[in-house]
Amino acid sequence: MKYFGTDGIRGRVGEPPITVDFVLKLGWAAGSVLAERGGDHPSVVIGKDTRISGYLFESALEAGFSAAGVDVRLLGPMPTPAVAHLTRSLGGVAGIVISASHNPYEDNGIKFFSGQGEKLDDALQVAIEERLEAPLMQVPPHRLGKATRIDDAVGRYIEYCKATVPYGTRFEGLKIVVDCANGATYRIAPPVFRELGAEVVAIHHHPDGLNINAECGSTHPASLAAAVRRERADLGVAFDGDGDRVVLVDHHGSLVDGDQILFVLANARRANGGLPGGVVGTVMSNFGLEEAFSRLSIPFERSQVGDRYVHERLRQRGWVLGGEASGHILCLDRATTGCGIVSALQVLEVVARTRQSLAALAGGMQKYPQVMINVPIEGNAREAVESNPQLDAMVREVEVELGGRGRVILRPSGTEPVVRVTVEGPEAALVERLADQLADAVTRAVGV
Repeated sequence: MKYFGTDGIRGRVGEPPITVDFVLKLGWAAGSVLAERGGDHPSVVIGKDTRISGYLFESALEAGFSAAGVDVRLLGPMPTPAVAHLTRSLGGVAGIVISASHNPYEDNGIKFFSGQGEKLDDALQVAIEERLEAPLMQVPPHRLGKATRIDDAVGRYIEYCKATVPYGTRFEGLKIVVDCANGATYRIAPPVFRELGAEVVAIHHHPDGLNINAECGSTHPASLAAAVRRERADLGVAFDGDGDRVVLVDHHGSLVDGDQILFVLANARRANGGLPGGVVGTVMSNFGLEEAFSRLSIPFERSQVGDRYVHERLRQRGWVLGGEASGHILCLDRATTGCGIVSALQVLEVVARTRQSLAALAGGMQKYPQVMINVPIEGNAREAVESNPQLDAMVREVEVELGGRGRVILRPSGTEPVVRVTVEGPEAALVERLADQLADAVTRAVGV
């Protein structure tokens, strides 16, 4: 597809396609396609994160959908998964999120959800892209879409999040630090944890349109770790700018990433009979997670990188738990898409119920040292890697040296002209040496 990537349309604000004229046309194209399938005056739900350009693109989308005869329900700043949930709750034919996730404020993007609160299927994305090539034709004035603002959206989602843990769950006695990344969770995450009884210290919860993800949140957890130690808290929780990712910090200030979160949840669910089937990770999930699941006899499969592919594999297998090391966690028996707040609540429920620290719960998984090196390349990275017998031989040599206790991954980036060289193994020095050797081989073979 020309515009849609694995997670919607994204880019630098003011540069194609993230321009006001394109986004207006996108709203009309999506609206006209949806109107053909959604009956009389269908409605869409639009939310955004806290970056300053969200105001601009919210207005553009609203105008485009109205021109196509589609009603618009505006949520304002809301986490991406909240838009997915409220699209279903409000009966919208689609949900749209204006966000660039964990990127800086200079970027923005448009994500779509179906009326069921799941990622838009490829066929509908293709239809929207085809409609973008047609001239914008406004419906007659009496058929223009109307726009309304949903004033109680925050309260609705707070109650939904709280309902994803068993009735009666309380977090009294737990002190937690919550890093909202100056993003879309700032009005929701702190109240959710407080209303369930936790003592909450909120940080990075004053967005100004420019500070989203700036040295904070799930991609920069150092300040959260410092705050946990300073506050003598039991743990810390960090979201990204649009709230679909979460990472945790234990009481020592040590990071607990998405792989470790999956381990904690899967182990707890296995113990109480609440894990149907197995768990889906990605090709980048740590080898230590695979080993830990093997010891527990929990089936484990890997998908391509991207929560979209994790979701597809879960649906194929009829499983409910999966995710990525970056903190995209899917609990499909709790939510239709990955939600950082919901995922954090599931972990806190285990902590409260078992009366074990997060460090103790995550300690059952040994995380293997991992080194990733980005090697710049010219031309088609995938072809250069997949059709190179010298690299194949080098990979086999590295795998032999790891002796079956590690992994080697050569992955062409889908967004940058680089090959990502990743090596995992039981010893950090060995992993670093082998990663350097393999990166040098890639550079000689296909690098710039």
